[in-house]
Amino acid sequence: MTKTAHTPLPRKLNRKQLSLFEFWPGSIFYTPIVLYWILMGIRYRDFSTPTAANPRITTGGLCGESKSSILSMAGPTAREAIAPYVAFRSGPQACATALRAMKQAGIDFPVVIKPDIGCKGTGIKLVQDRAMLAEVLPLFPDGVMLLAQKLVAYPLEAGIFYIRHPGEKTGHLTSITYKETPTLTGNGRATLRELILQDPRMGLVPQIYLPRLGKRADEVIPAGQQVPVVFAGNHCRGAIFRDGRADITPELTARINAIMSDIPDFHFGRIDAKVASVEDLKSGRNLQIIEINGVGSEAIHIWDRHTTLWEAYRTQFYHYRQTFLIGAAKKKEGWKSSGAFGMLWAWRKQRRLLSSYPLND
Repeated sequence: MTKTAHTPLPRKLNRKQLSLFEFWPGSIFYTPIVLYWILMGIRYRDFSTPTAANPRITTGGLCGESKSSILSMAGPTAREAIAPYVAFRSGPQACATALRAMKQAGIDFPVVIKPDIGCKGTGIKLVQDRAMLAEVLPLFPDGVMLLAQKLVAYPLEAGIFYIRHPGEKTGHLTSITYKETPTLTGNGRATLRELILQDPRMGLVPQIYLPRLGKRADEVIPAGQQVPVVFAGNHCRGAIFRDGRADITPELTARINAIMSDIPDFHFGRIDAKVASVEDLKSGRNLQIIEINGVGSEAIHIWDRHTTLWEAYRTQFYHYRQTFLIGAAKKKEGWKSSGAFGMLWAWRKQRRLLSSYPLND
């Protein structure tokens, strides 16, 4: 039986468990989007035009950008909404360095360890105490920048997409997506592996869940005990996404505008935040931002299992068109795009780093 850590949308689970395209290989799903990007690049005479949309961020946040560099640009209004974090470099002294930085920042365990340059939740680890920190940090190669961020205890995580064109005083929200963590409930007889295979949704894509469980997959779960199968709120890692666009309100829009306007020259991207309830989100109260993503981010409501393929592509094409429009406008202001070679260099760097990270929790 599958439960989720929260149920932000009152939808019944008696409909299809997966959409047609939810777990298509990226090489198939993204081919039309790549072709659209190429056509737009020809039109604007610069395939890297979108990288100027957030010109103070490496590649505009398309790839290879530093999470901490984005967060560090926040002014006082934005900083108040960002979950506390520290940045440090992996290596033999990483544990001592992290503990010292956490103490100075007033951050206690548990914390979330995440790579400073990452993508799709790769390498994210939930660390409960010092002993676990000492076990987790050596899993990363030496010399990699990492973040230790305070674990926000709020039960609801949402991806909020924000767009503001140059010259506009206020932007608008195009998407809200609720991220749900699939949780299994033991019956005292079945192993985790068996529970996953028996689950109506997880049993359709067990290859997403089983590899990270390791030996735990063969553990018998006591009756009534709940076991979260994933921690990272990423769709391709197994989180369940629900379309929450109906919850976009003027109050939330105003709050997000106040926050994102406090980050210089940020025009396009997704804010991943945690809140106590849908009501708090709609009113713009008590947001705790855990990550800010740029041009490379998606309006992730497309991964709701009820979204049609046409709706998903229409959403993708709309958002990528906005990146070209904004990037072109920023170039007219005097900002430069990354160039094709700059994008390629950043992508190769990110790809190399991703391959070196441990499996995420």
